[in-house]
Amino acid sequence: MPAKSSTDPRAAAVEVLLAVLGRGRSLDRALAEHAPMDADGRDVGLCRAIAYGVLRHHRRLGAIRDRFLRTRLRDRDQDMALLLEIGFFQLVAMDVPAHAAVSETVAVARQRGKPWAAKLINAVLRRFQRDGDGCLAAVDADPAQRDSVPDWLLNRLRADWPAQWPELLAAQNDRAPMTLRVNQRRVSLTDYQHRLAAAGIAAAPLPGFDAALVLQTPVNVEALPGFDAGDCSVQDAVAQLAAPLLDAADHHRVLDACAAPGGKSAHLLERSRPSLLALDSDAARLQRVSETLDRLGLEGECRAADATLADQWWDGRPFDRILIDAPCSGTGVIRRHPDIKWLRRDADIARLADEQRRLLEALWPLLAVGGRLVYCTCSIIRAENESVVAAFVGDHADDVRAIPPGLSVGQSTGYGQQILTGEAGVDGFYYACLEKR
Repeated sequence: MPAKSSTDPRAAAVEVLLAVLGRGRSLDRALAEHAPMDADGRDVGLCRAIAYGVLRHHRRLGAIRDRFLRTRLRDRDQDMALLLEIGFFQLVAMDVPAHAAVSETVAVARQRGKPWAAKLINAVLRRFQRDGDGCLAAVDADPAQRDSVPDWLLNRLRADWPAQWPELLAAQNDRAPMTLRVNQRRVSLTDYQHRLAAAGIAAAPLPGFDAALVLQTPVNVEALPGFDAGDCSVQDAVAQLAAPLLDAADHHRVLDACAAPGGKSAHLLERSRPSLLALDSDAARLQRVSETLDRLGLEGECRAADATLADQWWDGRPFDRILIDAPCSGTGVIRRHPDIKWLRRDADIARLADEQRRLLEALWPLLAVGGRLVYCTCSIIRAENESVVAAFVGDHADDVRAIPPGLSVGQSTGYGQQILTGEAGVDGFYYACLEKR
C-alpha cells in the first residue's frame, strides 16, 4: 500500500482520509504524516484541498456514492470508497478538468493494486458526469446530507439555535479567512497594512477588532513582512477578544490555564506587561507557547501542569486575572478543522462539560478578591458554554459577579456572549467574564 512515500496528490489524499476516518487521527497530524513527499507545492496544495474538501462534504459525497453502487463496498475496501468521494469532489467542486479528475482517480485504484476497483470507479464517475444533476437534487433534499453533518451535531444545533441552524451548517463548510493579529507594540495596524500592500498582499481591518487584518487571499507566513521579527501573528479575530476582555495591567499576576498554542498569552503580553504564568497539561504543545513568545520577544513563565491540581504548581499567591480557554468540542472552528465533525461524538459533550466545570471549580479559589476570570471556548454548543457558567454562578452566588462581556459581535446568552460561526466573518466562540466579590 502507498503511504508516506507517495508523490501522487490523490494517492496521498487517500492515506490522509484513511488516517482521519479510519484511525481517528486529526487532519493536521494526518497531513503531516501523509502529504506528498518530494513533490512541488502544487501537489501538496492539491492533496490538502482534496482532503479538506472531502472531509467538509463527506456525508454528501458518501450519499452520492451509495446511489451509484448496487452493493456496499467491504470494510477492507474503505480506500476505494474514499477514492470515489475524491472523484466526486473533484467533479462537483474543484477546478479540475473532468477527464483529468476521472483518469487520475482511476489510476490511484490501479496503483493500490485493485484493478477491479479501477473499472468500477471509472464507470461510476463517468455515469455521474451524465446523471449527476438528478442525483445531487435527491441527495440535497436531506439537510444532513446536503450540509454533510452527523446526526448528533445536527440535533444539537437545531435544539440550541432553532432560528440559526441552517446558516450555521452552511458556515461550517465555508473556507475560513486568514486573519492576522498585528503586534501594535511594534507597528500600527495602518502601517502594517501598508507594508502588506507593498508586498502585494491585500488585507483589510475588521470593524470592532483593533488588532485584526483579514487577508484577501491566504499566504504562507514566510511571505508576511516582519513575521519572524514578531510584527504579526496568525489568529482568528474572535480569539483576539480574550485579551481585551481580561484587561490585564502591568502590575497584575495573570494565569493562562490552558495556554497552548500560545496566541492568547502572546496577545496579553503585547497589550501590557503583567507577570504571566502559562500552563498546559501537554508538554509538547506547551513548547509551541515558548516558541511563540520567543518569536515575539515576549517574556512569560511556561509550565507543564494540570491546572486542576493546583497543589502541584501554585505558589499560594492569588492571581489578579485568570484565563480559561477550556478544552471543548471545537464545533465553532469546524470550518478550519472539518475532521471535528467525524471525530467527535455526542457522548463527548457531557465529558467535556465536566472537565470545564472542574477547571472553574479548581481555579476560582486562586483568583484574588476583585479579580477577573474569563471563561471561553471555541464551541457553539450551549452545554459547554452557558450551561456550564450558569451552573457555576448558581453554586457560587455569594462571591461571583457575572459581567456582560459587551463584545462587538455575538449575542447575550444570559451570563455570557455567544458568537456563532460565520458571524461578522469570524469563528464560533463563547465568552463569559466573572469577577470575585
